[in-house]
Amino acid sequence: MSFEKLGVHPALAQAMTDEGKTTAFPIQVATLPEAIAGRDILGRGQTGSGKTLAFGLAMMTRLAGRTARPHHPLGLVLAPTRELAVQISEVIAPLSRTVNLNSQVVAGGMPYMRQIQALKRGVPIIVATPGRLMDLLDKGHINLSDVEITVLDEADQMADMGFLPSVKEILALTKKDGQRLLFSATLDRDVDTLVKMFLKNPVTHSLENEKTTAGRMLHHILIMDQAHKDVISTQIAAREGRTIFFVRTKHGADKLAEKMLRAGVPVGVLHGGKSQGQRTRVLAAFKDGKTNALVATDVAARGIHVDGVSLVVHVDAPADHKDYLHRAGRTARAGESGTVVTLATSKQKKGIHGLASRAAVKLAEVFVKPHDPELIRVTGAQAPSGIPIEAEPEKHESSRKPGSRNRGDRGDRGDRPARNQDRPDYPKRERGPYKGNSGSNGGRSGFIKKEKPEPVAEFRNNERPVRNFERPARDDRSERPSTRPSTRPSSRSEARTTRDDRASRPARAERPDFDPRDRAPKKKWTPQEVRNSERPSRDDRSERGDRPAKKSAAAKPFRSNKFDPMASKPTDGFRAKSAAKKAGKKAAPKTSKPGRPGKPAVKKVAGKKKPRTK
Repeated sequence: MSFEKLGVHPALAQAMTDEGKTTAFPIQVATLPEAIAGRDILGRGQTGSGKTLAFGLAMMTRLAGRTARPHHPLGLVLAPTRELAVQISEVIAPLSRTVNLNSQVVAGGMPYMRQIQALKRGVPIIVATPGRLMDLLDKGHINLSDVEITVLDEADQMADMGFLPSVKEILALTKKDGQRLLFSATLDRDVDTLVKMFLKNPVTHSLENEKTTAGRMLHHILIMDQAHKDVISTQIAAREGRTIFFVRTKHGADKLAEKMLRAGVPVGVLHGGKSQGQRTRVLAAFKDGKTNALVATDVAARGIHVDGVSLVVHVDAPADHKDYLHRAGRTARAGESGTVVTLATSKQKKGIHGLASRAAVKLAEVFVKPHDPELIRVTGAQAPSGIPIEAEPEKHESSRKPGSRNRGDRGDRGDRPARNQDRPDYPKRERGPYKGNSGSNGGRSGFIKKEKPEPVAEFRNNERPVRNFERPARDDRSERPSTRPSTRPSSRSEARTTRDDRASRPARAERPDFDPRDRAPKKKWTPQEVRNSERPSRDDRSERGDRPAKKSAAAKPFRSNKFDPMASKPTDGFRAKSAAKKAGKKAAPKTSKPGRPGKPAVKKVAGKKKPRTK
């Protein structure tokens, strides 16, 4: 059926005819009439079945000739990855110009200011990823209150990637009575939640994957030894025709691509660790035929449309049946035929068969070895050249345009001279080592000068004199003229004459105006010397007239806190104890306590305490 009969705008239908697309695909025939009429659509179909044109033609037909206010788009397309967003924009942008519309991609990893400037001018159609769109919403650069048509492409993948809360918040900001189109390859519980919350009486169109590709896509599982896996992958990559190899991790993709390059197979690598510029170059080389092999992670499982991909190889088995269907959807697109191959060992065979059964796919099992005829029959594998290929060095990507900084040579700016043309003696400032926290200036205190610039000989205005910076060296200061005579002798003879003159001078004591007490050095007295000089000794105090001398007393005995038996005589009690101890007998007990005469002592008995007698 033609697009004009489905209700598509005549200008869009003519543009499709000019591109050679005169017949609509089944998903387009099923969804375009209701979508153009304004109904909510819930469409399910295999990737590559024409869903992008299904919702794109409907949106452009309804918005044809409309003008959007600044920061207020009229149509919104949400995609899970920037690759898919770019893919959708490449399909929509050429067609939108025929009906006086334009589109803008809003995704992470792309120039930020370019997206903001496009929103300021006013863009009717926005193709965005949830993360970057939420960022622009938080900063106030975009307003979704005028959005009349909202499209969710690959809604199940957005739910798997954790974008479901952001998608709900975005849909809540659009018009409540607006149209919503939801397209996905699979419809599970998370997608069903979005349908119940935001779609009103949707028209459901579901196309079974196995029926649409039963005669155009062949599925095989190649059983091999683990040691032969890389060799067989390299031989498959050397085949004629475009091939996509899917691996699980970024490290695995880089490692497999490196082995293929060493074997002489030109190959590109695509995964989330690459910048947007690197991804664009890799895809461009793959589309142009410079490289026939592409090693990628699941980031390329959706939204990557390359014509002529005849083989998809699962080097690492996918996580679930949905990933298997999306990977396989890179081939047999738009009515073409293709082959899907999964590499596995004998232990992995059972799990892969269960995965294929959940995806409703029947696998043909083949046992292969390197250079095996069955391998050549199924995949068309060839022996690589064996000449190593050097990988292209990765360029540093920067989204900042050359602005006021890092301009380089500015000599072509009119009659204004370059920085160092008129002053060649003035060196450029160079970045020095980091010197710690430099505050809010972003580390600019680390700029240092390696060489101190020499003074300029002349001023440009020639109005004030130039200071002479030429100073004599330290050793040449004796040549400088001086009005003050030097007091330092220059030779030994002069020094001897100076000493003789000093000897002939009169002594200071002979001078009438000299007092020797004025120049006498002051002596520092110690406290003991002060006492000895001012106070008389203890024996000479009788000479003082102010008070009589004391009588001389006998020397006092030695005082000490410790008992010294040689300093004093022992008492009678000490003698009695010593005699009793020598005799081996105890000393007799005392009859009374010392210091309390007249009271008898109380004898202590173990266990009993006798009352004290009065």
